Amino acid sequence: MAWYTEAAHLQAEKVTQVWTDTHGPAEKVQASGIYRCKGCKREVTCNKNDPFPPQSHHQHAPHEGDIRWKLIVRTNTDAI
Repeated sequence: MAWYTEAAHLQAEKVTQVWTDTHGPAEKVQASGIYRCKGCKREVTCNKNDPFPPQSHHQHAPHEGDIRWKLIVRTNTDAI
């Protein structure tokens, strides 16, 4: 769960592919932001063009499935 202190800093964005795609360990990050693992709900902050954390970053219990990262908060790196 991502937390915030002031709602004025939040802005809704049209749902595009960057919001719906999931990514595996070490894949290239398409958009800077906070990503949540769909299996265990851990979160990481990743920068565009860097790799996602490697498979060894954390391990899942069998019921959590594969490590798959999904964007939950996109950061405004373009100052729009």
